[in-house]
Amino acid sequence: MNKNPLAQAVSLAVISLGFSGGLVAQQLSQEPTSDTMVIEEVVTTGTPGGASIRKLDASFSITTLNDDEIAKVSPTSTADLMKSIPGLWVESSGGVSGANIDVRGFPGGSDAPFVTVSLNGLPVYPAPTLSFLENSSLFRIDETIQRVEGLRGGPNPVYSNGQPGLTTNFILKEGTEQTEGRLKYSTSDYDLQRADALLTGKLSDDVYYMIGGYVSSSPGVRDADFSAEEGHQLTVHLTAELDNGKAGFYLRDTDDHGTWYLPGASTLPADYTQVGPSNRRVLVPVSQADGNGGSSTAWQSFDMGEGRGWDGSIGGAYLELDLGDGWTLNERFSLTSGNADTLGFVPDGSPVRLDSLTDLNGDAITSATTVSGATVSGDTLVQQFGAWVVRKDIEAVTNDLSIAKQWDTFKITAGYYTSSWEVNEWWSIGNQKYYVLGHDGEQIASVGGVGEIACNAAGVATCGWSYDVDASGDARENALYLAGEFYLGDFTFDLGVRSANRETNYSVDDGALDGGFTTYKADEDGTAYTAAVDWAFADNMGSFFRINSGFKFADFDNYREFGDSFRAGSDLVIDVDQAELGYKLQDDNYSLFATLFYNETQGMPDCVVGSDVCTRLETEATGLELDGKLYWGDFTLGLNATFQDAEITSGEFQGNQVQRQPEHQVRLTQNYDWTLSNGVEVSLYGAVSRVGERYSDSSNLTTLPAYTKVDLGTVFYINDLNVQLAVNNLTDEEGATEGDPRDPLAANVRYILPRNIKLSVAYDF
Repeated sequence: MNKNPLAQAVSLAVISLGFSGGLVAQQLSQEPTSDTMVIEEVVTTGTPGGASIRKLDASFSITTLNDDEIAKVSPTSTADLMKSIPGLWVESSGGVSGANIDVRGFPGGSDAPFVTVSLNGLPVYPAPTLSFLENSSLFRIDETIQRVEGLRGGPNPVYSNGQPGLTTNFILKEGTEQTEGRLKYSTSDYDLQRADALLTGKLSDDVYYMIGGYVSSSPGVRDADFSAEEGHQLTVHLTAELDNGKAGFYLRDTDDHGTWYLPGASTLPADYTQVGPSNRRVLVPVSQADGNGGSSTAWQSFDMGEGRGWDGSIGGAYLELDLGDGWTLNERFSLTSGNADTLGFVPDGSPVRLDSLTDLNGDAITSATTVSGATVSGDTLVQQFGAWVVRKDIEAVTNDLSIAKQWDTFKITAGYYTSSWEVNEWWSIGNQKYYVLGHDGEQIASVGGVGEIACNAAGVATCGWSYDVDASGDARENALYLAGEFYLGDFTFDLGVRSANRETNYSVDDGALDGGFTTYKADEDGTAYTAAVDWAFADNMGSFFRINSGFKFADFDNYREFGDSFRAGSDLVIDVDQAELGYKLQDDNYSLFATLFYNETQGMPDCVVGSDVCTRLETEATGLELDGKLYWGDFTLGLNATFQDAEITSGEFQGNQVQRQPEHQVRLTQNYDWTLSNGVEVSLYGAVSRVGERYSDSSNLTTLPAYTKVDLGTVFYINDLNVQLAVNNLTDEEGATEGDPRDPLAANVRYILPRNIKLSVAYDF
């Protein structure tokens, strides 16, 4: 950890001065009252059929953020916003997409296997993770979002796609009676240029519209010296108020990508990125069938500056009807289609001096020339970087239909969830060559002769390893769920059960592509349940106890990685059991939601990226999650904390700590509002996050030190104009989120994003 005295001093000062946080529940210059208390906050995630309930009545852990709160977090990506949800460890250091997100106590370490991102109640892609693709990569935050709800554990295994971990549900804004809108311009110290727009209104009687989006361009927080982050998005949402319900339609089209930030040498600063104008275009060896049952190599040009991103659309429709006599019907449908590609320079091994390398005769290489003709000396640091290319074309169709009947003391809901999804993908990874270490560092030129790096010669595919994939897969899941609620005085009992079937077909040619495809076919069944009792023993206070048992079916990659196990009879299903004991308190001046949790998982894949080393783990975790706020006049203090003991309970790594998750993390947010003498309203806000030390991998060989991150911001509200200044990572802390997942002992590390400053000006009309 960077034990910077300034960072520690500023952290304490921020707390004592009461700078705000991104989680603000009260209006400017307004005391909380019974009309504005969070006690009346309504949630829809984790309920049968998406029915609305008060947050205080929920018998599960759920966090909500409205649009104002999202704006004050000023997230650099969708995953970055999730840091505001307790119980999550979020590594958003990889750029605008491609995060690693772990849920309290669940094993992980790569992508987000236990995280589902939903839009208006349906998952954007039913499989939470494929290699090089997790759900948050398919979603971008803008002014069209009304709120987000984050549900951990609880009834998750029974509803929607049966996710046992986290469901993050983004709710779109709707049209308004009067025409309203917002124009917003944002810039930054890294030359961000972004324009947002939002317009809402009424088309006709009971028919409303919302349309909004953005256009954005920048070199990136880690400056790539070209427009490395570019994107645009457009969202349309139409709603119709019916005599006995509501109907809606939405379409969200996105094309947004950014540099894939990877671990770099530990001696380099946090603003380092290898890709630059001089090296972004490279020739990549591509294996292909030679027509004789073997494999040959062709060379294709790719642009590593494409990075990671999403070019596609998410559309959907919904219908909510009150059928009378206590009967209600909910129908939701969504379609996702597009490309989610990944390109970038991936380090392999530690940096070395050029003169530590030898030529074909075994002699030290004392100098070299780059591909542009520049001369480098023997003491120059060089490193192997692989030009990785992953193309993914995905599509998903999802439908959730439920019908419910309400009596005075009882409610029952029956539902049918169905989804089908597919992927067509092509990879070329590995492909290492030696490059000069440093931003825009060029490849070392070579013809493979005396005094040169033999493996850097043209026609030599790699200095290390290579691995190609040509695959296609499709899956379909059908699930029936039944849920009941029974009310007895201050007690509410609920029980839910889900019976699911998934059929999967996956064909893959991998390694050196030779045209020989291996096909996997699976037909699996699973049953999940949840049961809880909620005791509202006071108007502003309650508690709950819940148990659930769920599972995670195998996704396409698992069949490729564990093909031998599957053919030997393993179903590759991950089983998850959880228990939660919660306490809920909400008063005029404070709120606290505390949850004790316990979970067990069996069968979690644990793979060394880029190799064929894979095992299946069993894990166990206990912990405490805290989510609270304190209101004191115009001052708000928020607490988001997770304390846990999560360990591996089987195999070679038994007794070790689950990788990349700290035993504790605490986030304090603060907000102070006041009005100047000229009527201008001001909000000062900030956050202090403390993340404990973690281990880089399941072997616990490499420790990632603890760190403290400080964020500050202010907003001025001047009539219809508001001006926001946000400083992310004020002290420029070099907090390590991961080491080298391909080689835990390599001297590579990925830091949180360096200090950056964003300025936004918005006009509301």
